Amino acid sequence: MNPINKLSEEEIIQRILAGEKPLYELIVKRFNPTLYKIGRSYNFNHQDTQDLMQDSFIDAYKNLKQFEGRAHFKTWIIRIMLNNCYRKKEKLSFKNELTTDFNENAKPMFSNTQYNAVNNIQNRELGHIIENALATITEDYRIVFSLREINGLNVAETAELLGISEANVKVRLNRAKTILRNKIELTYSNVELYEFNLQYCDAIVINVMQKINDL
Repeated sequence: MNPINKLSEEEIIQRILAGEKPLYELIVKRFNPTLYKIGRSYNFNHQDTQDLMQDSFIDAYKNLKQFEGRAHFKTWIIRIMLNNCYRKKEKLSFKNELTTDFNENAKPMFSNTQYNAVNNIQNRELGHIIENALATITEDYRIVFSLREINGLNVAETAELLGISEANVKVRLNRAKTILRNKIELTYSNVELYEFNLQYCDAIVINVMQKINDL
């Protein structure tokens, strides 16, 4: 593995601010899947989500000097994406909004382990079923579920990002899981929700870096 890929986000940011602008490509590649899942959790379609991702990466770049390292960079950039998603919802007057609810100690419904080629098609179909089920539950629950179960944030980080109590995070997560289990039974395997393929990742990287080079 290229040593540069082992750099922490903080190290990458320091080098970017010191003039190594091309390193921002690493940030985009690392957080493409995360931001994509956030956008899809707001029920934005693929294209709108990509647009929001691009805007969020550019906003993050413009404000890198404001990142103080008090929280994880992942939390910081998710906040930017959440804000952009919220503003877009506001602009659309919450048209077609689907509202969402979501056990701290419960076993995650979805693991991050890679599934093999034999089960790929079956699991992808299940992923679409779960994605469709998520789209039908209220947004408040769906966003908590996405942050906790899909993007791996802890309770405290989720509560801070959404401006709610940790107890509320736990309640919403529990309710979301209950709703999903009722909808799609208890058949869970190694599923990746809201898959963001590498072909899309490369396109986002190219678009973001072109815009950044113009700044």
